[in-house]
Amino acid sequence: MTRTPLPLGRALVAKDGRATLFLAPEKVGNELPAFLGDEVDIRAEADVEAALERLGREKKRVAVDPALAPMKYVKTLIEAGASVVDLADPCALPRAMKNDIELAGTRAAHIRDGARVTEFLCWIATKAQDGSVDEIAAAKKLEAFRAATGKLVDLSFDTISGAGENGAVVHYKVSTTTARRLNPGELFLIDSGAQYQDGTTDITRTVPIGKPSQEMRERFTLVLKGHIALATARFPAGTTGHQLDALARRPLWEAGLDYDHGTGHGVGSFLGVHEGPQRIAKVANTQALKPGMILSNEPGYYKTGAYGIRIENLIVVTEPQAVDGGERPMMAFETITLAPINLDLVVGAMLSDAERHWLNKYHARVRQTLTPLVPTDVAAWLAEATRLI
Repeated sequence: MTRTPLPLGRALVAKDGRATLFLAPEKVGNELPAFLGDEVDIRAEADVEAALERLGREKKRVAVDPALAPMKYVKTLIEAGASVVDLADPCALPRAMKNDIELAGTRAAHIRDGARVTEFLCWIATKAQDGSVDEIAAAKKLEAFRAATGKLVDLSFDTISGAGENGAVVHYKVSTTTARRLNPGELFLIDSGAQYQDGTTDITRTVPIGKPSQEMRERFTLVLKGHIALATARFPAGTTGHQLDALARRPLWEAGLDYDHGTGHGVGSFLGVHEGPQRIAKVANTQALKPGMILSNEPGYYKTGAYGIRIENLIVVTEPQAVDGGERPMMAFETITLAPINLDLVVGAMLSDAERHWLNKYHARVRQTLTPLVPTDVAAWLAEATRLI
């Protein structure tokens, strides 16, 4: 379940820019009306339908987003006499294209978060290899590391903490009845994120408990190759995430494997960890990628009843730049998530020189950025975890 740090409500926005905001009264503090100003009228959430009926009686032309507007509201408008026009939410695209302040904030949040995730990964590697830790304890430990920053507002979603066969359940939700121990010889997948006032994070790491099998290592490396292919993609203006999705899947496809979820979703700035209109998936999506958009890069592989693998970083679409000898400027992705990718699961011989270079360069950046921010023992572990391959 995602955790969005916002009061939920409804809004009607007039052509002249004035807005009526419908909120539950208990969500409205004394300072809100003054903050919003005279152009925003705050009313009780229960008044929405009456306002829609009034628009209908006045024969107003009303735009609604068919992907978001409740069918009940659309029906109310039509039955009251309004002319309903389908229109994509005009707030979605500007919200998705982060400004310089939002990007600076999210980079800072990812550095802070990466240091705490690295502490957690060190703890898993050194303190949780004997089968004494279960999925719930692991998730709580990671949350405690994040809370120690003093800046954690909340998690960005309920942590997916899956050991062994539970890791093969893509949207697994741990509970006291399903929690497994992190047993030697298995993989542990943890997908988690945090809400800070300067940014929203979402990261997945897969780590071995004890010694992984050769099959685990080979399939992890295929996922990594797909992750790198997307991270290093260049593409012209007008490209959609749908067009890039196959880059992340190709190494798995060549081995007769695949995964049944999207490769990337939009991410907010102290907003929803899942937001649109951008995404990277098999399913067609007409929204072109724009500079400043934040997305996830998270290919995976899941062997039912055995284990799951996912490698997730967040990426930012960059401004178009000229390419030497090229004819069109190209956009690319900047990886902003910083935490080591487990090298014990990487089969080096399966990586090309370019892929090995990307991984070594990424790990050098992780090591350089995070070493000053973690305890001495964690820094020593991090040096080995980000070694050259």
